[in-house]
Amino acid sequence: MPSPTKNITLTVAKLVVEAVPLTREAFAPFGDVINNPRPDLHPSSATSVPSLPFDGISANQGSAIKYQHVSHQINLYPQAPSAVPGVSVMNIFICASRISIPTSSASLSQPPPPATAFPVRVLERHPFTTQTFIPLSAPENQHYLVIVAPTLPPADADADLPVPANLRTTDQAEASYPRPLPGRGLPDLSGLRAFVATGKQAVTYGAGTWHAPMVAVGKPGTALDFLVVQFANGVGEEDCQEIYFKAEGEGKQGVVVELTPASKPQDLGPMGSRLARL
Repeated sequence: MPSPTKNITLTVAKLVVEAVPLTREAFAPFGDVINNPRPDLHPSSATSVPSLPFDGISANQGSAIKYQHVSHQINLYPQAPSAVPGVSVMNIFICASRISIPTSSASLSQPPPPATAFPVRVLERHPFTTQTFIPLSAPENQHYLVIVAPTLPPADADADLPVPANLRTTDQAEASYPRPLPGRGLPDLSGLRAFVATGKQAVTYGAGTWHAPMVAVGKPGTALDFLVVQFANGVGEEDCQEIYFKAEGEGKQGVVVELTPASKPQDLGPMGSRLARL
């Protein structure tokens, strides 16, 4: 996809947000969390369970469980001003780790380690499409940071940014799409949220949701591979719109996400994480 044809830079006062473990409920206003909803359940036992999440059914001659419609994709390019149709695309991103989670002290008598800070310098959105990040490789103790923000009411500063007017599509996908469109406005930093995901979780950003570019979390020199699924039409400002931030004052902090030991999701073993059970 081409780079956005225009971007906006905003001067911001200091804002510090602490990252928390990713859950489906907390992320629901911004998109979908995709993971095994019953990591404790083996396919051989599926027929004995009266009700499964996501209308789950036994499949493949009893050797699999199929959870249906676990995320909602939508293509709103029929409303794009250029009239260039959007097509389904799949890309691979290899994301170098840019921050790590501090490790808790082994002794209760020792002070907690200092938080690590990630400066948020840009948020972007894809106004006419959802975008799904699916981890392909998940080295032990590697995670990724999901940063999102709600949308302000429209204003003069965003008057030229193209966005869809409604959920109308050509394939009736809007009937199952679970959230309203966020609108044309710039990101509302007062509602900025940051989540730490595990390699066993994928995320779908809702159409038009402001989010930071992918941030892999891990040791220096490591990387995390993602399959990225979305629609695109090759028109820069219809595919992607960016907002850049600069701090208010020389040498000052702007928007910062802090990671602490509490930011790390608690894994409960090889079948899945605590988050998968929510």
